Amino acid sequence: MAISSTSVDYDQNLHSTFASRYVRASLPRFKMPDQPIPKDAAYQIINDELMLDGNPRLNLASFVTTWMEPECDKLIMASLNKNYVDMDEYPITTELQNRCVNMIAHLFHAPIGEDDTAVGVGTVGSSEAIMLAGLAFKRKWQAKRKSQGKPCNNPNIVTGSNVQVCWEKFARYFEVELKEVKLKEGYYVMDPTKAVEMVDENTICVAAILGSTMTGEFEDVKLLNELLMEKNSKTGWDTPIHVDAASGGFVAPFLYPDLEWDFRLPLVKSINVSGHKYGLVYPGVGWVVWRNKEDLPAELVFHINYLGSDQPTFTLNFSKGSSQIIAQYYQFIRLGFEGYKQIMENCRENTRVLREGLEKTGRFNIISKDIGVPLLAFSLKDSSRYTVFDISESLRRFGWIIPAYTMPPDAQHISVLRVVIREDFSHSLADRLIVDIVRVVKELEAAQQTHNTSIVNDGEVSEHRVREMQRGITKYWRRFVNDKKTSSVC
Repeated sequence: MAISSTSVDYDQNLHSTFASRYVRASLPRFKMPDQPIPKDAAYQIINDELMLDGNPRLNLASFVTTWMEPECDKLIMASLNKNYVDMDEYPITTELQNRCVNMIAHLFHAPIGEDDTAVGVGTVGSSEAIMLAGLAFKRKWQAKRKSQGKPCNNPNIVTGSNVQVCWEKFARYFEVELKEVKLKEGYYVMDPTKAVEMVDENTICVAAILGSTMTGEFEDVKLLNELLMEKNSKTGWDTPIHVDAASGGFVAPFLYPDLEWDFRLPLVKSINVSGHKYGLVYPGVGWVVWRNKEDLPAELVFHINYLGSDQPTFTLNFSKGSSQIIAQYYQFIRLGFEGYKQIMENCRENTRVLREGLEKTGRFNIISKDIGVPLLAFSLKDSSRYTVFDISESLRRFGWIIPAYTMPPDAQHISVLRVVIREDFSHSLADRLIVDIVRVVKELEAAQQTHNTSIVNDGEVSEHRVREMQRGITKYWRRFVNDKKTSSVC
């Protein structure tokens, strides 16, 4: 007997997700649906939406690691259900974290013996690490001021205006004034001399950046240490230094081992570093280490027995996953010093390839320095016809995500593009990017030349009208790029 098509339950009899009714219905966006849906349909719906995200490997805006070995991926998947805070239940994971802290402390030349225990902790990125370091400085400053019978209600930190936004968050959340050394054209990091001039008796620390996110440049921590020691000697203060090595902490020891920026300098009391950047681990894991126990006030360390035993903890978060801690330990023992060194050398070499390719075009000024994080920041020599923002937007149609931005005060009139060179950015990708940048620039120039010719042929036009038409070209080009992006997705 024939079965009527209207009597068929497609959801029960067809195993193809795209033949089910779930591809014909819109799911709620802001309210939980009333009924469950099959797991394969839920997967496919979410997976299809995620296809509209950018490709992480081509996201050259990000410092964050986008590739790890399959063996490490397996370790991560096996530990996704481990809550790191439960140290009594997962003692080996806790041990791995402590090993990582000690390895990092030795890498940064902390004054500890081979068998001594370093002072530090794993964090959720460098943001939490900076919060913890800042709190330690604030509490030590307050304790000293109280012991001297002086007021302790106006603490400040001295930084450059190129610091990452997490420093502004710390200052606002924990009521600390942020005193910023302004930048200037041609000098895009904190000037140590100006920084020390801004230090006063309420300064809890000076924060130096090892690897500015703007240009990748290392600030001169050694000179800062010398100038600050001299000022401390004259004033009787003991203003310390924190090094924000989020980007450069896993670069400098391997590429520039003789560069003095870490605990070899006596005023450097704490250092943070991002494991998920050049530490080569997926997001998000960070680390903060202190010079010694005296630099971390004991009253900030909590001792809890919530989950079965005494657990000392100094974090802003409680529950968090164990997988990134395990992944960091995997990278340390898998690669070793020589492995990290080789990867960083590869990154530096591919940065050189990209730099030389851009210089050959004759259209760009290279802003970043040779010594620093492996990235390339560059500006247009002539931005009167099109801008770095036009280039950034046009490159998206090839899949590249390259940020364009203005520099911080007082260099905000400078606009740049920035390409971060990570482990998975190869020589061939560098060659491909150069080809696409050249193609985009030529298209922008051709589009404007065509439009300018039509203006001249129409007769005499005012200079104001020419500028007006040029702005129209940029708007037209952006619409064209967006149309191309939409059609390629469809």
